[in-house]
Amino acid sequence: MADKLIMTVDGGDIVIKLRPDLAPKHVEQITKLVEDGYYDGLTFHRVIDGFMAQGGCPDGTGMGGSGTNIPAEFSDAPHSRGVCSMARSTSPDSASSQFFICLDDASFLDGQYTVWGEVESGMEHVDALPKGEPPVVAGSIVKVVTA
Repeated sequence: MADKLIMTVDGGDIVIKLRPDLAPKHVEQITKLVEDGYYDGLTFHRVIDGFMAQGGCPDGTGMGGSGTNIPAEFSDAPHSRGVCSMARSTSPDSASSQFFICLDDASFLDGQYTVWGEVESGMEHVDALPKGEPPVVAGSIVKVVTA
């Protein structure tokens, strides 16, 4: 299994260390989606300054997913700057393909969302994503590969 993802966005590469120790099912799902090219060309449709950048929706609306949901794998890992976690609806077991990267401390999410990775480098590219819900011109995920 891959240890990392390299996510190329408009500004450059974001290297994400995967955390199968915290969320093996989520890492497996994300890795499969990456290998299938699912994320290539999608956008960050919700970017809230000081909070998080969310992407992975095939429609760019925040309402879509891959068609396969994953059971929650909550942990005590903190939602701190650079942490990658899964977005979901009100149902804990509804995570599919949407994820978010914390731009700052978001400890109020701890234990309620599944942490699956953390940014090792390229956080400046996450910080530079256009802000908005949705942004006027959304930042793009050019390509994601496993490493």
